[in-house]
Amino acid sequence: MSKRFEGRVAFVTGGSRGIGKAIAQRFLEEGAKVAIIDINEEALVETKKEFEGQGFDVFVKKANVVNRDEVEAAVADVVEKFGSLDILVNNAGIIRDNLLFKMSDDDWQAVMDVHLKGSFNAARAAQKYMVEQKYGRIINISSTSALGNYGQANYATAKAGLQGFTKTLAIELGKFGITTNAVAPGFIETEMTKATAARIGVPFEKFIEARANEIPVRRSGKPSDIANAVAFFADEKSSFVNGQVIYVAGGPTV
Repeated sequence: MSKRFEGRVAFVTGGSRGIGKAIAQRFLEEGAKVAIIDINEEALVETKKEFEGQGFDVFVKKANVVNRDEVEAAVADVVEKFGSLDILVNNAGIIRDNLLFKMSDDDWQAVMDVHLKGSFNAARAAQKYMVEQKYGRIINISSTSALGNYGQANYATAKAGLQGFTKTLAIELGKFGITTNAVAPGFIETEMTKATAARIGVPFEKFIEARANEIPVRRSGKPSDIANAVAFFADEKSSFVNGQVIYVAGGPTV
């Protein structure tokens, strides 16, 4: 695999599992040094061990994206260890699905905090270093749910909000050599979608099969599909691609 990210440092939130882990793997394979923060310490330790077993240089730290101080400390640690911060991927996310009339205040606020406040905290911390070095790539992970999804008033709102956040950062930071774009996954096989299947009482294999039949390419997405799109936005050669949202969903979206 090419080493297009050699000499670059990537910071991935929520990178110990699923999509975030696949993104971290792609950057490592293509030569980047990678930092991961997550609240799941057990998964972090396991992921660090796995990546280092492949010979990769990776920094991990337990941190909650909702906590500004923890995020800023982690970003500072990464810059001290690796010398820069070139790529930020705001991937950390949670779901608290329910119909509107059943949704609690806590379910609403938790999703807003992780997706929106978390991305705000990380972007604000990272941009300080990116502005100084006159280079940066910020990639936010949105979702096709941003277009509306049954039982996800909180998640859909947060993911739509991330698209507005993306476009605004693109306008504000572009003059500093920093681009900001978003990837909006469709149905991807992860622990999160596995939990959704369990919640509605459907075996995961059946859940995947049913969803794949609705997708024009007739398959479900893999975390590596999202990593491919993130790598495109993160590429140094993508400097004229800014403020865009790409749907990686196996078919057109409306």
